[in-house]
Amino acid sequence: MGPRSFEPMNSGLCRQRRMILTVTILALWLPHPGNAQQQCTNGFDLDRQSGQCLDIDECRTIPEACRGDMMCVNQNGGYLCIPRTNPVYRGPYSNPYSTSYSGPYPAAAPPVPASNYPTISRPLVCRFGYQMDEGNQCVDVDECATDSHQCNPTQICINTEGGYTCSCTDGYWLLEGQCLDIDECRYGYCQQLCANVPGSYSCTCNPGFTLNDDGRSCQDVNECETENPCVQTCVNTYGSFICRCDPGYELEEDGTHCSDMDECSFSEFLCQHECVNQPGSYFCSCPLGYVLLDDNRSCQDINECEHRNHTCTSLQTCYNLQGGFKCIDPISCEEPYLLIGENRCMCPAEHTSCRDQPFTILYRDMDVVSGRSVPADIFQMQATTRYPGAYYIFQIKSGNEGREFYMRQTGPISATLVMTRPIKGPRDIQLDLEMITVNTVINFRGSSVIRLRIYVSQYPF
Repeated sequence: MGPRSFEPMNSGLCRQRRMILTVTILALWLPHPGNAQQQCTNGFDLDRQSGQCLDIDECRTIPEACRGDMMCVNQNGGYLCIPRTNPVYRGPYSNPYSTSYSGPYPAAAPPVPASNYPTISRPLVCRFGYQMDEGNQCVDVDECATDSHQCNPTQICINTEGGYTCSCTDGYWLLEGQCLDIDECRYGYCQQLCANVPGSYSCTCNPGFTLNDDGRSCQDVNECETENPCVQTCVNTYGSFICRCDPGYELEEDGTHCSDMDECSFSEFLCQHECVNQPGSYFCSCPLGYVLLDDNRSCQDINECEHRNHTCTSLQTCYNLQGGFKCIDPISCEEPYLLIGENRCMCPAEHTSCRDQPFTILYRDMDVVSGRSVPADIFQMQATTRYPGAYYIFQIKSGNEGREFYMRQTGPISATLVMTRPIKGPRDIQLDLEMITVNTVINFRGSSVIRLRIYVSQYPF
């Protein structure tokens, strides 16, 4: 309740007599420092049964509260000393306890026993915060409606019985007489994002979340159900999502689309022959003449001769190669050689032209894969008979113009053909490997030749 002041009832009386005024406006509970018990303000006493502050009747409890010609009138929280006789007061100051007094006791001066005071003629006095209406009743003064309060512009006035209070609207607090905005964001009102506004606040959520009905907490948004932003597989995460691709695909830079993964570009050893990429996968293929093994990467030669899947005539011999076959014609010996076996030609000693020619020519066939690693021992040559006093010399007589081979003698009667350079196929090579026999005892020198036909396949497997 705001402060109150009294107008003097009569200036003449004030000069002649002294009027003592003691008023306590509100009954309050005040915490006593260091004590959990409550205390009431002056003029009130704590009723321990009801826990309320009740007015003290000072006119009864204080001896000679008013002196001289002054009369004590108890008030709520205090008392008044007024003249016993005053011609200014018109109308009876009736006994509060008499039936002729119909005013409300809480607003008017509390009743005083009639035996203690004379009946005087004066008007009824209302305590602070009340005023007399036309029916001589003490009614509350609405200070908020009459704009007679002292609340500052930042406050709101709330009328109370016999007074008023100054308060602040929601979102503000009272500090040193001013209503200041409460920064709710400082106190964690919002789970994620908070924006303070005058008298209030606003909660928002990070991307990937939605605000719940309570206006403060956030809930994860399952983008996979609401948006399905991924082309293939969507996995929801807390506050976001991730896209995953099926096997054989890789995620693009936009994080949502999937593109085919070219597995064939990862390694040239993925397939033995050829890697064929396809959407989401790949497969290995083999060239003609090969079959794919169960490991789905290796190629194995098909033996066309064994499976009779060739085009050789009945007079030809089918020779299987890696990835193919050869149809070999029957051996035809050149003059003066004579055919003495399926693959052997002999030059008769009685023939004069045979003296400077190899005594025999033996035909042999072999195959090697293209690009075979070198050096590699590919063929062995050995004398079938050893004569006393004889020694043997092994050499490549013809066909080694590219110097891709050489003969390495491994023993007195044997030698090995070594491939020194890798050969790319397909290619057919014919080498004449000569074994020279020298016998110094009988002064003999002769030779034999193995005509080696080498078929180099097209592929390195």
